[in-house]
Amino acid sequence: MQFELKILGANSANPVYNRHQTAQFLQIEPYNILIDCGEATQHQMLRFKVKIIKIDYIFISHLHGDHYFGLIGLISTMHLQGRTNDLYLYGPSGLEEIITIQLKWSETILNYKIIFRTLNASKVETILENDKFTVETIPLNHRIPACGFLFKEKPKRRRINKDKFPPKGSLAHMAMLKQGLDVIDEQGNILYNNEEFTLAPKKSRSYAFCSDTRPMTSNIPQLKDIDLLYHEATFMDNMQDRAITTFHSTAKEAAQFALDCNVQRLIIGHYSSRYKTIEPLLEEAKLVFENTDLALEGKSYFIEE
Repeated sequence: MQFELKILGANSANPVYNRHQTAQFLQIEPYNILIDCGEATQHQMLRFKVKIIKIDYIFISHLHGDHYFGLIGLISTMHLQGRTNDLYLYGPSGLEEIITIQLKWSETILNYKIIFRTLNASKVETILENDKFTVETIPLNHRIPACGFLFKEKPKRRRINKDKFPPKGSLAHMAMLKQGLDVIDEQGNILYNNEEFTLAPKKSRSYAFCSDTRPMTSNIPQLKDIDLLYHEATFMDNMQDRAITTFHSTAKEAAQFALDCNVQRLIIGHYSSRYKTIEPLLEEAKLVFENTDLALEGKSYFIEE
């Protein structure tokens, strides 16, 4: 099952140097997820061949415009493309009112239903659970209420050991083994011992999105040992005072947070428009946490099983 993150936009408030505002596409097969929706997100989706009408869930971290100004346009395009299935939209208090009033005054009656879920940015809570994954909120420390999102695959079934299991074995027996059960005949004898005829489940993968925030030590237990972390890195360390004033993070701070959480891999983004080139932010982060990548628009980051 594919677990892929594609960056659609990775800049902060000003779109400059061919960098766009925050938006990410996450595919946890078969589900398609949009995280934040800055201006021009739908153009980026077209550019990078992400099917707009296929989005199942949208998560908005907070109500600064560079994280949601593209939303009403995207919603309208879904309508024009003939969407009929429900759209699940998770975001802060006020988002439903913003969308509803825009639809009202444009006299737009959508072909589909938007199911809003208002988030509490002050605590960790599970906001979504389906057959494949769960989503938890991550409380952030920004100038206005903001939360990140932790996506975690559910535990997977054990796998049939094809080297041990008979080629003509029963499908029903295979299903029992995958559930972690021994296969027992009518007399109570063990036909297939689970440990002998199965392999351990493939690992459950995880991704955390931490948008605009100061680093928060209180989040470390929640994000300990995850596979992939996106953490904003608006500034370099020589502008830490500015980062503190604006409730943002430096590349060095993002890297230290990744190190403290013992994550497998870090992606930094939300670059200030003052940086024409972003490689120096990567260099700064790598001094603290080597396995760091830049969020580059159009690039996909895969988490393998």
